[in-house]
Amino acid sequence: MYDWIRSIHKTYPFIQMRTDPPTDRLSGLLQRFRVRAQLHHSGALCGLNHFDACDGHGYLHVLRRGRLEVSHPAAHGVPARLRFDEPALLFYPRPFTHRFHNPPTEGADFTCARLIFDGGSENPLARALPPLIALPLAHVSGLDLALELLFAETERVRCGQRLIADRLFEVVVLQLLRWLLDHPQAAGIRPGLITGLSDPRLARALVAVHDRPGEPWTLERMAERAGMSRTAFSMAFREAVGRTPADYLASWRIALAQSRLREGRPIKLLADELGYANPSALSRAFSARTGMSPRNWLAANALETGPALSAPE
Repeated sequence: MYDWIRSIHKTYPFIQMRTDPPTDRLSGLLQRFRVRAQLHHSGALCGLNHFDACDGHGYLHVLRRGRLEVSHPAAHGVPARLRFDEPALLFYPRPFTHRFHNPPTEGADFTCARLIFDGGSENPLARALPPLIALPLAHVSGLDLALELLFAETERVRCGQRLIADRLFEVVVLQLLRWLLDHPQAAGIRPGLITGLSDPRLARALVAVHDRPGEPWTLERMAERAGMSRTAFSMAFREAVGRTPADYLASWRIALAQSRLREGRPIKLLADELGYANPSALSRAFSARTGMSPRNWLAANALETGPALSAPE
């Protein structure tokens, strides 16, 4: 088929064929909203083990061998109890209380990591994922090599083990996110960012918005980037993402503003970067989206996350 296409182009060189490169759907997101992993446990777990949402971490648990029952005391949107008799992973992208119930003498073999999503509950990826993704490892292709390296690294203590294990866990998380983009239905993901990025046409528009948030993204420009008419794009976007393109664009810009404010960037330098006419316009949009001015939001966020930060103007 490709030879036939090449022959047509050779015979009629004036015909321009569109060959868009593959779209990298994750790098722009993860460069702005990093996911960090910290090795929490490796080895057998016996009896009852409790993971409390109050700790403020997400978790990724990999069951290497053995049996596991996990319960959720506040089962909102997840099964009250699950059981696994084969290697599996349990991915909690946000803090969520869960308990492991393992045989008292024949503990299951685990490798577990705490997960920290930059921005916490405001992280766009964390918000787009369900509270729990639980899958047999056999169902998730592409993890074998990274898990093999991770298991080898955590089997015995060596110099730099924790640092290497943390990075390998981050690779596993990235590969899992990549798999989820290609299999959102298998993971039970509802309309949102993940399902939008799963559509190749919408992904082109979403990635462009993620990479260049300060450009004047009208509906027409976004639809053109997706290679669709405005009407078709608007309908497909709303069905896949669960909101209008304009609402998503505003939400993405404010999420970036929140991230920059945490880093100490002044609001007056963010307006042009994020596509607002002036700092006042950004402040109004910020207040409309969050219910607080940038200064008040930053002060409230500092109380939740640690020592007070300055609130730049």
